[in-house]
Amino acid sequence: MKKIILLTFACIACLISYSQKFMHGAGVIVLVEKSEYSDANAVGGLTYSPRFNFFQKDNISLSVGIPLSVGVGGSYNSHYGSYSSESNSLRFMFNLPAVVNVNFGRGASRNAHKRMGFFAGAGYGYHYSSENDSYSGYFGEYSDNDHSSTTGPVANAGIRIGVGRVHNIEIKLSYMKGTTDSKPDIYSISTLFNF
Repeated sequence: MKKIILLTFACIACLISYSQKFMHGAGVIVLVEKSEYSDANAVGGLTYSPRFNFFQKDNISLSVGIPLSVGVGGSYNSHYGSYSSESNSLRFMFNLPAVVNVNFGRGASRNAHKRMGFFAGAGYGYHYSSENDSYSGYFGEYSDNDHSSTTGPVANAGIRIGVGRVHNIEIKLSYMKGTTDSKPDIYSISTLFNF
């Protein structure tokens, strides 16, 4: 995990050195993980999306990006009566895909001044999740810590809406199919401000 994070920051540093073709954005994300034999788990979090345009014209570009997302969520439940009980759950998710996108219109390059734009792409990603559950009540105390990681293909698509001369707001949907561990389906929706 530490090697992946270090490699991510090294790639971002390399992309920044090509400032004319480097673009990035930050925002909020909702990640949903669903495995075959478990309920869907959802978390809210933050996302940072750097990308490098390796081919670009004014209103079209091809880019490679590594959108990093981190989310935390949980629940708390208590019941007081003849049998008092408390339960809580804390979830954490980390998602890091490498994605090649085709970008059209706004946000395709710094010279694209159309009001709207859109993009679609595919790649391969890494996903890590952990869950800590605890229960205390009439029947005793229980705690469980579970974590998993998977890799798999990723697809995403979205729109960009112009704000000012260069900036835009991006709305993105993404899907990843885990191919290892419990083979989860990972869905996300995010909103970013692109600088």
